[in-house]
Amino acid sequence: MRDIDCAADAIADGDLVVYPTETVYGLGTDAADPEAIERVFEAKGRPRDRPVSLGVPDVATAREYTDPSERELAFMCAFLPGPVTVVVDRRDAVPDELTAGRDRVGVRIPAHDLALSLLDAAETPVTATSANVSGSPSVRRLDELGERVREAAAVCLDGGETPGTESTVVDVSAGTIHRRGALADDIETWLAEH
Repeated sequence: MRDIDCAADAIADGDLVVYPTETVYGLGTDAADPEAIERVFEAKGRPRDRPVSLGVPDVATAREYTDPSERELAFMCAFLPGPVTVVVDRRDAVPDELTAGRDRVGVRIPAHDLALSLLDAAETPVTATSANVSGSPSVRRLDELGERVREAAAVCLDGGETPGTESTVVDVSAGTIHRRGALADDIETWLAEH
């Protein structure tokens, strides 16, 4: 667990960490620290008007930073942990820098033991965005990590090769899938039935 401890310490210091998920490799830092979030945007070359999701170890922790409706909570309990990003109302603890000033934030609870261990050890929400320069392909193995992101990261956790399918991004309150990815058909069925 030493690697996890080093990564959690880096996040506590506002540094960047590359970590595996059940979809692709993610780029994490303290999602409650505006300066740390800025480092993510810099490393990715990501436009500031495109929000970044936050990763947490479980639904209970998600509720500390978000205010899901009963339907959204039922959805989260059905699909998380899993390859799904759920867009819900944020609480004041979530900075504008993460959400591009929006009132809602994407929540990610990856179904990946190493990622969950990191999220648990971090003791703060962690940014959940792909570890690539914006517009470049997602990273499935650490050896695919671009130089810009590699140099920006204090720690890179190696979880082997990831499947490479992006998470499905869903706004349960609107019944809308913003990005089709893993489990999209199951999500559509759930939305139609609930």
